[in-house]
Order: sequence, then structure tokens, then C-alpha cells
Amino acid sequence: MSATPARVSVIMPVINEERHLRHSVDGILAQDYTGALEIVIAVGPSKDGTRAIADAIAGEHPNVHVVDNPTGKTPSGLNAAISRSTGDIIVRVDGHAMIPADYVSTGVEVLTQTGADNVGGVMAAEGTTDLECAVARAMTSKFGVGGASFHVGGEPGAALTVYLGCFRREALDRVGGYDESMERAQDWEMNLRIRQTGGIVWFTPRMQVTYRPRPTLSSLARQYHDYGRWRREVARRHPDTLSLRYLAAPLAVLGIAIGLVIGVVGLLTGFGWLALLGFAAPTCYLLANLAASAQSTLAAPRLHWRSAGLLPAVYATMHGAWGSGFLRGGAGS
Repeated sequence: MSATPARVSVIMPVINEERHLRHSVDGILAQDYTGALEIVIAVGPSKDGTRAIADAIAGEHPNVHVVDNPTGKTPSGLNAAISRSTGDIIVRVDGHAMIPADYVSTGVEVLTQTGADNVGGVMAAEGTTDLECAVARAMTSKFGVGGASFHVGGEPGAALTVYLGCFRREALDRVGGYDESMERAQDWEMNLRIRQTGGIVWFTPRMQVTYRPRPTLSSLARQYHDYGRWRREVARRHPDTLSLRYLAAPLAVLGIAIGLVIGVVGLLTGFGWLALLGFAAPTCYLLANLAASAQSTLAAPRLHWRSAGLLPAVYATMHGAWGSGFLRGGAGS
């Protein structure tokens, strides 16, 4: 006789997710997992109809529960949902993430096969507008976000971190849950503690999560500025985690800023050689950006020309915001 499938709790920290929440929950309710499954939605103080939608869904489905997240901060919401949950396996899904029907069953299967404490897959960014499509392409390119498997794909295996996650509850208990002082980068920090306590974090390309990118350049800039600031905080707390990959954007921002100053000084003083020297860094970045944009545009499936025209601005926004956020730091102070 086969063992009873583990009970799964899907936790969702949400705030201002009126646009995507019901669609996201519908995807969870449509899972092919044969064991017991519940959903716990932690709702922060929203400016839209998120709470009303969450309450309505809970009224329609007895396995959906809603808890308060008064601070609105993601790690606090995650911990509140975990405290309310009853599953042996905890699956994180965000309110703007769309998961396929086999997502939970695949996660539980890979956990069992690998003995890992957390497994996750690919953050498959997909847009609906021209700008969102450009952002989605940038978020799945090495020039845009580096070579992390959960962004660009790759072979299954142990990883530093994964997108969202399917956790053994005992692993979350072992490390004390999410660090509520980490408003961003809490996944990276959590997976670091899991690995430091002897656990394995495992990437599998079989788990694909559809992610909806930010709809404007300004919201994208805020997102990546926060990412940079909080990655600097992780580096401050754990200096051994810093690598050249994380320094690329801040070094580029510094190089471009210093180069522009030197270039302008060269023009104002009449020293042409100084102007050429100064403008070398921004010119090199511009050429690299345009080359990467062209390559990304031609990659299958080919990007529409309207989105392709926005791609250089998207790359520059992501790199500039992340790099300046990292240089600014101070996120955890």
C-alpha cells in the first residue's frame, strides 16, 4: 500500500494584488496533487480590492484561509501564513505568479527524490504589453540578470537559491522562518541559512512559474533599486557571499558616472583626450547594451519590434537602479 501523500500548505503574501490574485489562486486550486492541499493568504494593508477578493475566495473554498499581515512586509506575511498553515510541506506562491497544474506535485516529487530541504524552478517572466514583454526578455537574459538558473534555466542540481520554493516544514522550523528584517532578498537569505545548517537547496527546470513583470519603467526602477539595496544588506551581514556577479552593476554605474564627469570636464577645459577617456566607459556600456538588445531580440521566440525598441532602456533601468541601490545600501539600518 502506498504512503499517504504529504499535506501541502501553499502560502501567499499579498498586497495590492487585485489584478492577479484570483487568477493566481485559481491556478493553485487546479493542481493535480493527490494529497490534501490548503492555501493561506496573508493580506497586507492594500489600496485596492485585494482583501475583498481574498475573503471572497475563502468564502467559496473551505481550504482557503486568510490571515492579516498588518506591516505589509513580505517576510512578515510569509511567517504569518506559515504559522496558520498545517502542512508538512510549505509551497510559496506570490499573488502575481501563475503556476502550472503539476507545480506542487513536481515539487513534492523532487523533494522526495533529492532529499533537499527546498526545491524551486524557473521564474518564467511573461508580459502582456510591449514594455512588459521587453522587461520579461531582459529578466531571462544573462546580460540583464546574470546567470542564475532560476532566471535563465539550466540543468537540475544544488543551487544557492531558487525562485519561491517548495520547503520541508522541518527546514523552516530549523532556521526559524523568514528573517522579518529582510524586506527584500528574504528568499536568498533564507536559502543561505538552510545551506548553512546542512540543508540542500535544489533547482529543477521542471518547475516553471509564470511571472508578470512591472508595467512601467518607474516601477521597474523602484523594484530593482530595492533589490540592489537589500542585496547589499545581505553582503553586509554575510560578506563571504559577495561575488563579481553582484558587483558588475554597481561597478558599471560608478564607471559611467565617473566617466561622464571626466568627459564633461575634458570638454569644458578643451582637453580632447580627457573627454575621450571619460566618455569611453559610457560608450562601452551603450555598445554592450545595444549588442545584447539585438541578440535578445533575435532569440527565439523573436521579440516584436515595439518591445525590441524598448529593450535598451529596460536594460539600462535594471542595471542603473540595481547598481545605484547597491551603492546606496543602508536597507537594513
